[in-house]
Amino acid sequence: MKSTNASLATDMVMLAQDTHDVWHVLLIERGHDPHAGRWALPGGYVDPHETFAAAAVRELAEETGVAFEEWSLDRVGVYDTPDRDPRGRVVSVAYCAVLDHMPTAIGGDDARQARWWPLAEVLVTDFGPLAFDHDQILTDAVDLIERTGITLTH
Repeated sequence: MKSTNASLATDMVMLAQDTHDVWHVLLIERGHDPHAGRWALPGGYVDPHETFAAAAVRELAEETGVAFEEWSLDRVGVYDTPDRDPRGRVVSVAYCAVLDHMPTAIGGDDARQARWWPLAEVLVTDFGPLAFDHDQILTDAVDLIERTGITLTH
């Protein structure tokens, strides 16, 4: 039976351009169920002593090896659809950041691998759906960033 209490989680959208000015998004390949083998945004559960932003930075480092400062994050939104995670009720606060380079990413913790993917490739339907509701989070992050005047899509 699923718990009636919500778990708290966070997700990260990291975007950067390569040397050819092509926008990329940092994704992890999930190593465990649910959604083992599918690509997802870095993220995970918030520990009792953490803020959502601190947990986002910690999970990013654990799953990708990429270090980042929490003060540089923009909040994308709160994702609280009751069935967004098959393990039970999970409420996530998602963050995004635009980097000035693509740091080397190495899968760690519960990620099989971490990789920078061309954003346009991930946004098309033949890439396959990201785990959980991460397609929606990515779309919302792109919309948020483009409202600031940065063009990520053509």
